[in-house]
Amino acid sequence: MVSRASLQADLLAADARAARLATQVRSLEARLGEVLGEQVWREVGIGGPDDTEKFKARITTLEQQVLDLELKFQDQGDELHAARTTIRELMAQLIRDPTRQH
Repeated sequence: MVSRASLQADLLAADARAARLATQVRSLEARLGEVLGEQVWREVGIGGPDDTEKFKARITTLEQQVLDLELKFQDQGDELHAARTTIRELMAQLIRDPTRQH
């Protein structure tokens, strides 16, 4: 006759085995997805992970160019603001004393 404790121990062991198998299945599914993804990339002609690295490098280069242009734009905006301020000050001086010519 099988005891209740023996059945519970068997059940716990089966649960642990099922959990290990589920983890293994998830791992195998992930790897299969990676392999199939690479195969599809090659068949479609996009390339593989090497192309992805090239795209990432290009994106990084373009992002740096955007940052450089934003800084240049900001500098030009600052220069424009300074020029406008100077013009306003000169116009105010001319309005106060129209006979003064500098």
